Amino acid sequence: MSHIVTIATEVRDPAALGDACARLGLAAPVHETTRLFGGEATGWCVHLPGWKYPVVCDTDNGQVRLDDYEGQWGDRQELDSLLQAYACEKAKREARRHGHSVTEQLLPDGSIRLTIFVGEGT
Repeated sequence: MSHIVTIATEVRDPAALGDACARLGLAAPVHETTRLFGGEATGWCVHLPGWKYPVVCDTDNGQVRLDDYEGQWGDRQELDSLLQAYACEKAKREARRHGHSVTEQLLPDGSIRLTIFVGEGT
């Protein structure tokens, strides 16, 4: 029986994924085909701390594939941190691409508030 999980979050921007990894102090993602417990997956591979298998982000279809064996092969909180960092980095990239500036504030509950200033690009 396979333990591969497919996440609904879409990761489509390799550059923003790289920024998210840098933000978290992780190695840069590498595009490759890798082995998961139940088979292979191709995409941008991110090695999370303490995980047996990498997280694989297929930016063509946005899918994130992983095998954490219900938390026994990886702490899901590490994945949540990666997806949160990706969302922040992607939003900042898009805002700046449209000529806006962005500030970021970490909130006490661990969430992040991004404030986008329209027309104030940096």
